[in-house]
Amino acid sequence: MPISEITERFFGGKMQNSFIKEQMNEENPKWNQSVKREIELYNRNNDIRTDFERDYTRILHCQAYRRLKHKTQVFYAPHNDHICTRMEHVSHVASVASTIAKNLGLNEQLTNAIGIGHDMGHAPFGHHGENCLNNLLEQKEGKNAPKKFWHERNSLFFADYIETLPDPNGIEQPLNLTYAVRDGLICHCGEIDQQGIKPRDEAIDLYSIKRPGFIQPYTWEGCVVKVADKIAYLGRDIEDARAYHILDMTSYRQLREIVGSTLGFTKKGANALRSGRAINTTVLINDMIVDLCNQSSIEKGLCFSDEYFKFILELKKFNFAHIYNHWRLQEFAIYAKNIIETLFRTLMRTMIYAKTGRVKNALRIYPNLCQTFEDWLIRYTDYQPFIAEKHSFVNKKQILKYNTRSIFDLEDEESYKKCIIEYISGMTDQFAIKVYEEIISF
Repeated sequence: MPISEITERFFGGKMQNSFIKEQMNEENPKWNQSVKREIELYNRNNDIRTDFERDYTRILHCQAYRRLKHKTQVFYAPHNDHICTRMEHVSHVASVASTIAKNLGLNEQLTNAIGIGHDMGHAPFGHHGENCLNNLLEQKEGKNAPKKFWHERNSLFFADYIETLPDPNGIEQPLNLTYAVRDGLICHCGEIDQQGIKPRDEAIDLYSIKRPGFIQPYTWEGCVVKVADKIAYLGRDIEDARAYHILDMTSYRQLREIVGSTLGFTKKGANALRSGRAINTTVLINDMIVDLCNQSSIEKGLCFSDEYFKFILELKKFNFAHIYNHWRLQEFAIYAKNIIETLFRTLMRTMIYAKTGRVKNALRIYPNLCQTFEDWLIRYTDYQPFIAEKHSFVNKKQILKYNTRSIFDLEDEESYKKCIIEYISGMTDQFAIKVYEEIISF
């Protein structure tokens, strides 16, 4: 079949590359701001990558990205190798977003960089862990006040201040990503149901953003990732729920009814379920992508048809009712809360020791917790361990070649609390469980 016919079949004759004039490239008036970095990256004479490709590989090689393979998507610490982890989720998002960007004529390199990095600041144990960390920060502003801890902002924070890579001299330097990628990280929240998503015009201080989801990304590519996040998680979470028998036949029949009633699919005819008798989530994801590409325009923004938007809303309600609020997940949320709160209380007791460089004295019976937390303090505070044999303090940050800012204050309780929160947020599920067991074991 000729390419033109394939395009006609899947996109209803609509021209591809309909957003090509909005692509983030050197002709875009937002270009200079989009590729701006806080500090100029070192150059290699033989480097063939673009700025966004460098961002992609810098994220790919950082530890926060690697740890995503052991962080919860929906189901905690899965023993089934085929259950989606946070790393697989970001790969799904990058894949969906890249497909959309390619067909709309947008910058795939920028889209991919935002896609694989968007959850790098996610807490262990998924959104339950995120909510627990937020509650530990003692929010006092009221029920509807901005969260103090939310993973979109934490992704930006980790990219700017926590994650490092060695430069050619072996010195650990911050990731120092471009503005467009950093913007995409903090603005990627797809939880708020919106049609007609368009990028904002102004370049703002990204740390002035106080709520997830309400500020649109600076680029169309960032908007694509925001939509792709929702497409990816809604579909894949159903697959995993089926694998763990979270969805029984009654709920599965309800899912089929949602597909049939919202999309007009019947068992027979032209609108038959393309997936056959079963609900094939990969087919539904593909159809959502095609619908988005077909319906979106520069004038209308990124949007779905009325039928698919209604389907997405109903699918989201279904997932919350039958998956995310399932009693088994609620029971494990209690377990996760106990782990995180125990770690937090244990580490808060070390504040007096941190002031005198003697954290090891407080945590000596917890070897894994002791080693990693002291290294964290060395990296991100002015902590200098006291070496009793030498009767002196040692500047290990300089010895270990950490070119990181002292962003937490050992003398301030609120700052020390945030220091511990960020340390815990970087943990994998498995490591959090490991150090928790160190604490409770005798």
